[in-house]
Amino acid sequence: MTQKSESQNRPVHPAPVGKRLLMGAGIGLLLISFFLIGAGEPDPEWPTLWWIRPLLVVPAAGALGGLFFYNMDHLRSQGGWREVFAYVLSLIVFLVVLWLGTVLGLAGTMWD
Repeated sequence: MTQKSESQNRPVHPAPVGKRLLMGAGIGLLLISFFLIGAGEPDPEWPTLWWIRPLLVVPAAGALGGLFFYNMDHLRSQGGWREVFAYVLSLIVFLVVLWLGTVLGLAGTMWD
């Protein structure tokens, strides 16, 4: 009978995908909420419920960033420079996706 090392017994995904999605969506919701609260009075030309779209789109983009972070778990589990690369790449992708979600959510209102 062969002995398994501790690294072989450790799961690749330390947290479920739902947790990563909720973390990303929560970060997106917090950021867009602070931005919208500090925005002041809306332009009268905008639709009445203009703020609903950014509150839906930006957390959805954050959730996609969290999904990417989850998918990088296999690379982070290898350690060394791959772990550092996975964290840096995950951060860059998360910020880009969150920025694109913010642009898409605010297009036609504050991002005009």
